[in-house]
Amino acid sequence: MTDPTPPASWLDLLDWRRELNDLYAHLREECPRDPLAAHCHWQARRNALFRDHPQSPLPADERATFAGLPVWAYDPALRFDAPVDTTLPPERLTVASSTGQDMPLVRIGRVNLPLPGTTGSALDVYWIDVYGGGVFVPFRDATSGHETYGGGRYLLDTAKGADLGSVRAGHLTLDFNFAYHPSCHYDPRWSCPLAPPQNVLGAAVRAGERSR
Repeated sequence: MTDPTPPASWLDLLDWRRELNDLYAHLREECPRDPLAAHCHWQARRNALFRDHPQSPLPADERATFAGLPVWAYDPALRFDAPVDTTLPPERLTVASSTGQDMPLVRIGRVNLPLPGTTGSALDVYWIDVYGGGVFVPFRDATSGHETYGGGRYLLDTAKGADLGSVRAGHLTLDFNFAYHPSCHYDPRWSCPLAPPQNVLGAAVRAGERSR
């Protein structure tokens, strides 16, 4: 059976991936020096990609009037150098995507984050268990379904280039100011894995991207 997707679209997707890889490489360099400037750069670059790129998650008829992705102001208290607890046994699970397809994951560890106003919040760290793989940290919080997408947001998705790096071995840089919505938030034709119940935070994390 012939795939109906035009070859040019696959090259557009390749370019989109390269743009994201370049963006996050810049963020890994700039964030330690000036996280606020890095955050401004992240917003500007994502806005340009959403407005102009052929692989924008936005429906085509919304791009001409697109005024930018809503984002909360940068909060330095929500950036963490998080040690990953790898003493937990690996756990395989399958999460649903926004279109009903299954996504296989393996829990590879857990991070405990001292979120302001809480006694600590834990998030499981996953490996996407398909060809190529990648580290994946999705989450939902008390804003989900109200101020943000009900299916959750992503902190890391290294398979797609969204990787803020590590300060030291065994740690991950997790910055909620760079939390972003999956593509399915903007257009249901995209298929995106949803944050599993294990990664629901009780607190409201008002950082990163908001709903329109």
